[in-house]
Amino acid sequence: MPVRMQDVAQRAGVSVKTVSNVVNGYPHVRESTRRRVEEAIDHLGYRMNVSARNLRTRRTGMITLNVPELSLPYFAELADSVIRAADEQGWSVLIEQTGAERQRELEVLAGRRRHLTDGVLFSPLALGQDDLDHFDVDFPLVVLGERVFGARADHVTMNNVEAARAATAHLITTGRRRIAVVGAHAGEVIGSAALRLAGYERALADAGIPFDPALVGEAGLWHRATGAETMGRLLDSGTGIDAVFALNDAMALGALHALHERRIDIPGDIALIGFDDVDDVRYTVPTISSVDPGRDEIARTAVDLLVARIGGTTEPIRRIVPDARVVGRESTGDVRGDGERVVAVMPGRVEDTDVSPLPAG
Repeated sequence: MPVRMQDVAQRAGVSVKTVSNVVNGYPHVRESTRRRVEEAIDHLGYRMNVSARNLRTRRTGMITLNVPELSLPYFAELADSVIRAADEQGWSVLIEQTGAERQRELEVLAGRRRHLTDGVLFSPLALGQDDLDHFDVDFPLVVLGERVFGARADHVTMNNVEAARAATAHLITTGRRRIAVVGAHAGEVIGSAALRLAGYERALADAGIPFDPALVGEAGLWHRATGAETMGRLLDSGTGIDAVFALNDAMALGALHALHERRIDIPGDIALIGFDDVDDVRYTVPTISSVDPGRDEIARTAVDLLVARIGGTTEPIRRIVPDARVVGRESTGDVRGDGERVVAVMPGRVEDTDVSPLPAG
């Protein structure tokens, strides 16, 4: 015979309503009471009837994460972090990739699959500031990334400019002066490439190093292949280079491959640093220094904001930037072996606005 909620309540010495509050994750339950209920659940092996709960609450118990592509290490690891953060609150995650295609990103905002989940975490890549009106949606939405600012939705982004500035400054402190960039986007004003390039330029200015456009390598999509191609072009151009700042870790991996092909010593001849601090950079030879933008905190914060919106909060829209760190490894000469050290920390910030979200409906 299946274990009922009433059985849990009887064993824990509480009301059925209290058991319901615990299993549904309501916050206003005394900690000692919550522990008793959880112990009773574990002892009896109680399993909540999710279908019945969803019918009562008119919720699916799921959220959607829309990202450009899971083949990029950053988005794959972000998805993992979101799944873990959501699971801690009893939510499941449906993951969809847009392929960075404009029409598919517009379909996300049109709510074509809204009936499948209760809210959306959305990292756009093809949309921009001219598309702000499309973000006025009537369902819970949290925006991720650096393509769109000022949307009428909570937004979790990165400390791109200051993190890139610190990464470049770290290369300068090691004596580097001819620092190349891999991954620039010509004409971009808002976006990860533009923001990180701005941080690079500020670090050069801080150190009194003239900006040299010959050191800026443009790339399309930020993949390993484009990193290798861009690095190869920079090397073949004959421009003197003693360090490389790759604007994401996928391109840093590609740049490392190109440097190895030419038998260039790293960091002896050319130092290398990336951005995103994905797991792969810990297992290269040499290990790659990188910027940790606070991926786990981004995921946790985004899930918290979305769950609150699903729950009906009418708090003003918030824009949150987690802490970021520059992590030094072998490729910048900071450590030997598989160790690492934090060489800079950029504090995050919370920007409360006086803008309320559109009512969900």
